[in-house]
Parts: sequence; C-alpha cells; structure tokens
Amino acid sequence: MSQITITVYGAEQVCTSCVGAPNAKDTYEWLQAAVGRKYSTDSVTFEYIDIEQPPNIEKHHSFIKRIIQGDLFYPLVLVNDKVVAEGIPRLKPIYKALDKNNLPLRAEEK
Repeated sequence: MSQITITVYGAEQVCTSCVGAPNAKDTYEWLQAAVGRKYSTDSVTFEYIDIEQPPNIEKHHSFIKRIIQGDLFYPLVLVNDKVVAEGIPRLKPIYKALDKNNLPLRAEEK
C-alpha cells in the first residue's frame, strides 16, 4: 500500500464565508481524529499548511495563490494533492477519497 498525504490549508482567522465554523487548525486536528477513528493511519501523513506563513514549496504556493484569489476556500483539504473538501469540510467526500486510495479500515471497523 502506498503512502497517503492529507493536507489542510488554512489560517488562524476563519474564512469570511465560514463564519461560525472552527478555524483551519481546529479542522486539521478534528480531521486527524476522525480519520484515525475509522482508518488505520500507519501509511497516512497529515500536514497543515498556514497560508499566511507557508513553507517554501512550489506545490503549496499554487494552492495558496488560488485561495487568496478566491478560487478556493479554506480550510482546503487535499488527499494526495487532489482537492476533496473546501470551506466547511464534510467527512463523506474525504472518506471516499481515502477508500479510493485503498486505505484500510481499523480492525474494529471491518
């Protein structure tokens, strides 16, 4: 099985269209817990990218540019560099992407 990377882009401030929603860092932590309850996360890497202080990695800059331009909303969730959720993320499309990448369920979920 290959490695799966779940990336959450966001900022401390809640996006303007997401008033009442948790901030991106809280969403990142919630997502780690939710995925960990359902799936074996041995082959999963979680990464949080702060759009206000991004690492100097080109692939991140292109997504951040699209967020700043308003093409995408944060928190933005990617599974293996494919957008699966934006704004207020829902688990169903994220789980669907993980299933598509053959992430095994936790033993007690089978």
